[in-house]
Amino acid sequence: MRPTLTHIALHVCDLEASIAFYRDYCRLEVTHDRTDASTGTRVVWMAEPGRERDFILVFISGGPERPALERDFAHLGFALASKDEVDIVAERARTAGCLVWEPRQEPYPVGYYCGLKDPAGQFVEFSYGQPLGPGA
Repeated sequence: MRPTLTHIALHVCDLEASIAFYRDYCRLEVTHDRTDASTGTRVVWMAEPGRERDFILVFISGGPERPALERDFAHLGFALASKDEVDIVAERARTAGCLVWEPRQEPYPVGYYCGLKDPAGQFVEFSYGQPLGPGA
């Protein structure tokens, strides 16, 4: 038996803000949206267009904001096709006030990256030049 990673589920404090963030910065789309009748908990699945059956992020309403810890590098990672694209995301995030890691170049396999903080306090990395994704 070989398990396959299909999703990551995260509690978020502001579901609508999280949906907007991941739609805007990560280009994810909502593929499933339901509210549990007994608890009132809303659950939203988001995926890259065309990858809805490969991997999704699940957002669950009612969670606390994730506290930022010093030297915390826990994050979700998204690959981009160029350093210029990383810089564009960083500039948009800087203007919006959610840039937490300025763009920087690190030795292989890390590559060129920046980091944003989503509405729930989760860090999100955008990179180019890692051995994963379009910049590989």
